[in-house]
Amino acid sequence: MNYAVLDLETTGNGAGDEIIQIGLVLLNEAMETLKVYSSFVKPTIPIPPFIAQLTGIDDEMVEAAPSLEEVMLEVVPLLTDAILVAHNVGFDAGFLNQALDRCGYMPFAGRRLDTIDLLKILFPMLTTYQLGAVTELFGIDHGQHHRADSDAIATGELFAICYHKLEQLPLLTLQRLAAVLSDELDDLCWFIQYLTAEKEAVSTIDADAFHYFRQFAMKAGDWTDEQAPRSEEWDAESVSDWTFEQFLDHVKNNIRAIIPDYEERDAQSIMFQEVYESLKEDRHLMIEAGTGTGKSLGYLLPALYYGVKENQKIVISTHTINLQEQLRQRDLPLLQSVLPYPFRAAVFKGRGNYLCLRKFESKVIMKDFAAPVEDRITAAQMVVWLGESEHGDQEELNLGSRGPEFWSTVASDADSCLNRSCPWFKRCFYHRAKQEANIADVVITNHSMLFTDIRADHRLLPGFEYLIVDEAHHLEEVASKHLGTQISYHSVQHPLGRLCKDARSGQLIQLKHQLDGESEKSAAWQETIEEIVPVFGDLRDEWDRLFEMLYMVMNGSSQESAGETGQTVYRLRTEKLPQGWKDVQAAEEVVHGLLSQVIRPLDKMFAEMKEELESSQLAALVTDLSGTIKDMSRARDDVRSFVRADKADIVYWLEANQHFRAKSVHMFAVPADVSEKLRTYFFDVKKSVILTSATLSVHKSFEYASGQLGLAQAEDKGSLKTVQLPSPFNYREQALVCIPRNFPVLKGMSGEAEFIQHLVQSLTEIAVETKGRMLVLFTSYRMLKQVYELLKDELAPHSIQLLGQGIDSSNRSKLVRRFQQQAASVLLGTSSFWEGVDIPGDALTCLAIVRLPFQPPNHPLVEAKSELLQAQNQNPFLKLSIPQAVIRFKQGFGRLVRTANDRGIVLIYDTRVIETYYGKYFLYSLPGPKIEHMHLNQIVPRIREWLSVEKGEAEQ
Repeated sequence: MNYAVLDLETTGNGAGDEIIQIGLVLLNEAMETLKVYSSFVKPTIPIPPFIAQLTGIDDEMVEAAPSLEEVMLEVVPLLTDAILVAHNVGFDAGFLNQALDRCGYMPFAGRRLDTIDLLKILFPMLTTYQLGAVTELFGIDHGQHHRADSDAIATGELFAICYHKLEQLPLLTLQRLAAVLSDELDDLCWFIQYLTAEKEAVSTIDADAFHYFRQFAMKAGDWTDEQAPRSEEWDAESVSDWTFEQFLDHVKNNIRAIIPDYEERDAQSIMFQEVYESLKEDRHLMIEAGTGTGKSLGYLLPALYYGVKENQKIVISTHTINLQEQLRQRDLPLLQSVLPYPFRAAVFKGRGNYLCLRKFESKVIMKDFAAPVEDRITAAQMVVWLGESEHGDQEELNLGSRGPEFWSTVASDADSCLNRSCPWFKRCFYHRAKQEANIADVVITNHSMLFTDIRADHRLLPGFEYLIVDEAHHLEEVASKHLGTQISYHSVQHPLGRLCKDARSGQLIQLKHQLDGESEKSAAWQETIEEIVPVFGDLRDEWDRLFEMLYMVMNGSSQESAGETGQTVYRLRTEKLPQGWKDVQAAEEVVHGLLSQVIRPLDKMFAEMKEELESSQLAALVTDLSGTIKDMSRARDDVRSFVRADKADIVYWLEANQHFRAKSVHMFAVPADVSEKLRTYFFDVKKSVILTSATLSVHKSFEYASGQLGLAQAEDKGSLKTVQLPSPFNYREQALVCIPRNFPVLKGMSGEAEFIQHLVQSLTEIAVETKGRMLVLFTSYRMLKQVYELLKDELAPHSIQLLGQGIDSSNRSKLVRRFQQQAASVLLGTSSFWEGVDIPGDALTCLAIVRLPFQPPNHPLVEAKSELLQAQNQNPFLKLSIPQAVIRFKQGFGRLVRTANDRGIVLIYDTRVIETYYGKYFLYSLPGPKIEHMHLNQIVPRIREWLSVEKGEAEQ
């Protein structure tokens, strides 16, 4: 049996497109190469410029190439009795069969294997499955991307890697894979069954490599075996013997032994001392530490010294799960190797991030797959992942487009947890993470989890007196979100669908059938279910009617504001509810009644079942159903609270999308001001809270951040210290800020066309000068799209790739990776690209800021905050709009210089920075770059001059 690994280059993806190059590698069962075949093919249509640019194949190169008929004559014998393998096999097989048909051959009817599917299943933790990126990750020599000969050889090597990984999987995992993939993925299932049969003939269990439980092979064992970081006999005096200075010297010397070019940074040394003293003196600290400070070590080292010495647990909170993972994978392993004593750090996330093994086992056994093909691939990924994961954390997985939906059905949650009654309890990933947090010296969590813990009466996180908040400029925003409520159309529709899709399917119907003979109460329970099922139909109809009415209220309102992506926002004012709101309240009464008709009897019935039922499988199903009922109960209460809209300190608003209408309606109820709550929950009760970020100050002052976070009076009382660390970078030499003073001013829609025209022309000229390597930050997605369409045509003749957020991909990581892979690239981003994007080195030379990042003043929350300030006789623009925009602006500026060797240009196309009284707040908040304003036609020569200095220095 042979494997024919195929790759084709074509003139496009349409039905009328043709093959222009073919590459084929023939492998035997030992994954040895039998033959490599490649040829250009002469098409009957011209090669489009885009394809020529992508592949490097133009009309001249294929002019003397053989015809399709000649090529097929050589290819067909190689496909005989072979299994076809390709990276996205559907594409290549489709074009192959089209070509075979044109040349008078029968279509290829053999088995097909897709290396994308194999990579997804066998390497579930890869961050990408794009051929070029994957070959780079595996160290495969792949000289010419988008060339059939090179791509076929690279795909052949990838297939061999997948084949060998399958051979190495434990037999139990292979058997599980075969069972999961059967029914829908015939060829892939056959391939795995074939390798399973081979393994069954020779296999022995490797007890050292895996833990085997309930026919799953797992990497993680029993969490109850987890030990404290130091034994009871451990001499606690050994920490007390170290002064903090001795401890730091010891750690730094050990770091130098591992990282020879490690340099002490003044800013980091100051941070070590400030954090340690705040912990020791039970004082709050607000410390701004810019890029390059080494902020993570700046707080981790003093935390690990003070926490271990004083036997105090220290909680560290980040805004993003990305930073949690960075601390887990980069900083903590380094510290484990350099500290003079053992310590334990735990990463603890929200419960929904962890896999519930009981739910997953049930899903796999029942083959409960909503999307037959994609859900099977996802389940197969997770079967392999269990043999590789210690944490069971969703973040480790690269799930497909329907993956998040699948995950939501198998994620851990409090309402459906069986706790100690669960057969999986001792292997439960969530309880493992909780136990690790309980015995850890340092717990790394995220802002969302801090507030989830507050809402759960502090039952989730272990008790703590010391808190370090990284990315602290996001704390207030996360507090607002989590201390408020959000309800969508799906808040009830999804649980409804899980319970009862129709009269024949759903978990409730499944339960009814399984109750036969289980208990003497079975008949009564089945009758209860039969009585409730008809209510679901009425509830669906009334829920739809309620959301139609909410959408009509928005649509009929003159206050409604339309966003650039079809999003509409409407604020409800407690003192003057809109016309027709009484009808909405009446519709909510009906929905509330119908929900209660479902919730009350089922809640009572499930409580009885938990007492009576002996079958563990049925008990597990009842627990899941009970959790779903609790979800519906919360949604019912939240909708009632929203529709009443009677709390003066809460901001109520509706959001919807014009394209999806009523089904896109979201209800929001959020506190207008969370500063008092933050003070109550943290600053008044914790001994020390340390807030750090690269962007906390505005115009060298912490006044704005202090006010937002409830610390306004703390500094006066001496319970808060504020520190702004000096930048470790020489921004005067590393960054040039250019402002074109004669650039058009954007005032209203009328001036937009002229603004965009000048912007596209300027970006083109600069991108040509810098050979791409440019990131352009927008505040408006609509403007990004307009610029993208015009700029793409301008850059094409210069072979500069243009990438647009939400156009080429919505995935930030994928876009950044593509940007870095092709040097001559321009990347257009909005929203999430203003912060958290790290592109060090030569990949980024130029950063363009199109507009100052002011928030829309008519957003309900911004509007409500402005009204509160006005009531205090304060200027909302000065006290709210400018500080918010300055912090965002500083984040955007921070994308350019990421290391001490980075050097580049920042362009600011918004002349308000030099023409308005508030422009100084933006420019003075920057960390000391060279700032110049000039006429537009002087910018390219100035950039050329600036970059030539860098080049000249490099040559010397």
